[in-house]
Amino acid sequence: MDNDVSAGSGSTTVAGRLALGATLLAFGLGTTGVIHGVGASDAVSLAHYVGGAALFLVGLVAFRDRDSASGTGFVALGALWFTWAVGGPMSADGAGLFLLLFALVALTLTLAGGDTLGQAGHGLLFLAMLLLAVAQFADSSALAKAGGWVAVASGAVVWYAATAALAHWPTALPRRAAGRGVTAAG
Repeated sequence: MDNDVSAGSGSTTVAGRLALGATLLAFGLGTTGVIHGVGASDAVSLAHYVGGAALFLVGLVAFRDRDSASGTGFVALGALWFTWAVGGPMSADGAGLFLLLFALVALTLTLAGGDTLGQAGHGLLFLAMLLLAVAQFADSSALAKAGGWVAVASGAVVWYAATAALAHWPTALPRRAAGRGVTAAG
């Protein structure tokens, strides 16, 4: 099995992924309503301080360390989480627009490349925010719950990526030969 633990294994990236993972898990679980009496609004403090302020600061440290990819991602996501946490009440369409813009940032981060787990986490974040935006526009609680579950999946992937880097767990799937009788060189 390929261990590919070098990608995203810097301490700044790990700290950022832990902050993002915790925020996504709390927000996603709150949005699903799976825990009695816990809603997305209960994730506001975590989103404000961990997903917002801490993630933004981790992004600035990444820039200082000349890691522009992680810096850009963490600063952008930190600013969005902070804004979500401190923003006041808004119309359903206003919330939908904010979530759509959040989705577009996640799409940019997905398409920017990076390691497989980072791209998977950002891709799932894109899908979660897109579903949540459509749910706001369409006033659909079913789509909102689906978006919440995708946010949980995104949080789990991002959390695993951070843990794998620290614990030196595998972060890539084993490669298979192309067909019968074909062997990999190396």
